[in-house]
Amino acid sequence: MKRATIFATATSLAALVSGFALAQGAGPVATLCKDDIAKYCTDASHGAGQVRGCLEEHRAQLSAACVKALDTTGRGRGRNKMK
Repeated sequence: MKRATIFATATSLAALVSGFALAQGAGPVATLCKDDIAKYCTDASHGAGQVRGCLEEHRAQLSAACVKALDTTGRGRGRNKMK
């Protein structure tokens, strides 16, 4: 019985920690552009810059929060300072 309780506790803890790690991996663009990605970039691959490139192509149609995320993170960082 004690072994089963330890196993269940360890399993629950591992699931909690891995879920937290995944949540931490979602950056501002993924979080703030979630709806725009679903609308305009469903075919773009994650990890190779394709999603960000797709969002840049649809910039005029994006939400204000998504545009701000693009302008203040990654290769868009400081974009507004140059204007």
